[in-house]
Amino acid sequence: MNLAIKGGKPLRTKPWPKWPIWDSREEKQLLEVLHSGYWGIGGKKNEEFARKFAEYQGAKYGVTCANGTAAIEIALRALDIGYGDEVVTTPYTFMATAQAILYVNAKPVFVDIEEDTYNINPSLIEEAITDRTKAIIPVHVGGAPANMDEIMKIAKKYNLYVIEDAAQAHGAKWGDRGAGTIGEYGTFSFQSSKNLTAGEGGIILTNSEELADKAWSYMNCGRVRKGKWYQHVILGSNYRMTEFQAAILLAQLERAEELFRKREENAEYLTKRLKEIEGIEPLEYPSKARSAYHLYIFKYKKEYFNNLPKPKFIEAMVAEGIPCRPGYIPLYKMEAFVNFKLPCGEGTFGDYCSKLYLPVTERACYEEAIWLPQFVLLGEKEDMDDIAEAIIKIKKNIKELT
Repeated sequence: MNLAIKGGKPLRTKPWPKWPIWDSREEKQLLEVLHSGYWGIGGKKNEEFARKFAEYQGAKYGVTCANGTAAIEIALRALDIGYGDEVVTTPYTFMATAQAILYVNAKPVFVDIEEDTYNINPSLIEEAITDRTKAIIPVHVGGAPANMDEIMKIAKKYNLYVIEDAAQAHGAKWGDRGAGTIGEYGTFSFQSSKNLTAGEGGIILTNSEELADKAWSYMNCGRVRKGKWYQHVILGSNYRMTEFQAAILLAQLERAEELFRKREENAEYLTKRLKEIEGIEPLEYPSKARSAYHLYIFKYKKEYFNNLPKPKFIEAMVAEGIPCRPGYIPLYKMEAFVNFKLPCGEGTFGDYCSKLYLPVTERACYEEAIWLPQFVLLGEKEDMDDIAEAIIKIKKNIKELT
């Protein structure tokens, strides 16, 4: 059977599940906001969603905001992290993680990732800590929690704050703790691709009433909860989320656990299938980590595919009807950061980045990591079989590509 990329018949032409999923529940919630006349300030949907999502994750308090990037920036500002401070984080993440740090005039300090999980490697964090380090931002990549036990030990030892970037980790858990509830703050995104979405939006979780109030103030123009309208006590900004977004999220939250279980079951089955294929290695998470599977990530070992480069393998998979993606590039190689000036006369962020080489990150980005988006895992077992069979087909006919 010829490969589709070479003119053969694609293994799969059936469409994948559509995303986002919605029904009459979203319509009802949206109409309630429309007819209420409270589309932003004065409405109650934001408060309701903040409370319910915090409960879903297991946090005491939630503060909604415009997006996940703003959520990280608000958390940093609320912890008084700013000019000249350093924040240890991972380079294997969306640019927002580092961008938010730079926006508060602090410096991201990158450490490499774990081989098995692609999450930040706790064993490398301590050597990155200086007398200017104020926080650690672990990112729960693909929805799988980083090793929060080790990260919290290090944070306690050096008196550092922890902000969990849980943008992809709705419903995920580390042991019996929800993602985003273990550090001082946890931040989430509700952007279009996320497992819980309103197109855009974000939330900050915390177990501290004081930190919740500070985050709320930075989100809402520096106002004080229950204060006067023009009582601005800090230089906050307008990072508010609309009532329409909160309404959609309330409806989305009703089906979140059902879809979570579906992704989890399909991921477990797909992992079994992919482990049968030499040269394909699904990521392996600690037993305490319950992933939200915003992404299903596996490693592609080209030496088992006649040294076919990763981009060519992805092209072949897409041609067979499987929506594969190559994933991130290392943040320290991102053009957007090259000319960004660091505080304290340290030059540009690009100067710092140009000196970095983190081998596990680079292998993941350029050679190994293959992503499948979360909606793929909302299919059935036969859909998971198609993914495995497409890889097998490519492997059997690899000489057509090399």
